[in-house]
Amino acid sequence: MTDARIPDDDGIQPADIRAVRGEGRRELRALMRAQIAIGRARRDPAVKPPPPKPPGHRPGTWPPGCSPPGPPPEWSYPPEVWRSAARHYSNEIHRPDQPCDCGNCPPKEHQ
Repeated sequence: MTDARIPDDDGIQPADIRAVRGEGRRELRALMRAQIAIGRARRDPAVKPPPPKPPGHRPGTWPPGCSPPGPPPEWSYPPEVWRSAARHYSNEIHRPDQPCDCGNCPPKEHQ
């Protein structure tokens, strides 16, 4: 057992013990390390390497030829439309039994 290799059945045989006793502490350490490695290999799944990074990509930047999305379309609405929509929502929540006075809703008689 000079190459510190354990047989494929990974069990310590009597011949292994005789060889370790005859060769000294270094051989015992090698035998025990090999046993530990075999046990870990059985227990732990193989570590997958991380996927390769795209070539030329700098972390934290948009890929070449791309740009961040622009502002959402809601940001281009005029303030009067926002106020009217907020008023309509408030009326629906707080006064559902009364006619809406937001300015955009048709009167109840026309619906």
